Amino acid sequence: MKILVTGGTGFLGSNLCRHLLQGENKVICLDNNYTGNLGNITELMDNPNFEYLNLDVTEQWNISEKIDQIYNLACPASPKYYQGKHSIQTTKTCVYGAINMLELAKRNNAVILQTSTSEIYGEPKEHPQTESYRGNVNPIGIRSCYDEGKRCAESLFFDYWRYEGVNIKVVRIFNTYGPNMALDDGRVISNFICQALNNQNITIYGDGSQTRSFCYVDDLIKALILMMNSGKSFTGPVNLGNPQEFSIKELAEKIIAKTNSNSRIIFKALPLDDPTRRRPDISLALEKLSWQPKIGIDEGLDKTIEYFRKICFKE
Repeated sequence: MKILVTGGTGFLGSNLCRHLLQGENKVICLDNNYTGNLGNITELMDNPNFEYLNLDVTEQWNISEKIDQIYNLACPASPKYYQGKHSIQTTKTCVYGAINMLELAKRNNAVILQTSTSEIYGEPKEHPQTESYRGNVNPIGIRSCYDEGKRCAESLFFDYWRYEGVNIKVVRIFNTYGPNMALDDGRVISNFICQALNNQNITIYGDGSQTRSFCYVDDLIKALILMMNSGKSFTGPVNLGNPQEFSIKELAEKIIAKTNSNSRIIFKALPLDDPTRRRPDISLALEKLSWQPKIGIDEGLDKTIEYFRKICFKE
């Protein structure tokens, strides 16, 4: 098959491209490197079944080749990148990018998968979160460009499914970590590991009691591929994540211990609209995809710390 991956030089996109190339697929990686990194796909460039296109999903263009599947991953995914001056571009990527990719899927009669997010649940009043929960999102807050952008993208996907007959798949991704995360990613695991490896203070926003669940990237990628190749009648949305829940303070202490770091934990004010609890109910993924995470937090952190050691201390 010919498979298009938008956001393909980013953390998830580059890992997805690598996995897809293990089959007999031709993979087209599309990214303008707004937050991606060409270094993530360097080892793939010599593969004859891999092609990189420096394009922006918000712009109008067409791919001459017939596309069978589209994974739409293009979007800044860290508050560091989707807040402030990047917020308008984030909304454009979510909305214009979704429309452009849906039109491409329609022209090619391709299956298209949208990577939505647990952020569409906002500050949840239901715990753990099921797909039927409609969320508690501030539509005008500093995170709303991402939260509401992704919610709008889901709406577009289902309207194209209802009225244009496009074969869609929608997944809601919870916190994911692993190799190819950027040093300056701004997300909690990459922040903590980099600070610990450099014996810097580990910064926790809030009192550390807020919780998250963390899924190792290999588990997540397997779920994306299973969802893409599931039966046409199953559109989702479906939660993808690891339901094992940790407080942010527990995570920091675990990373300090694993890195033998001299770092101290310091506390700063919790940002506006930062959710206090987040954990997926993955019953639907287990039922429809026979999927659940296999890699626990200790094994996943060990692999991720090893990766960051290499990129933090390159000679």
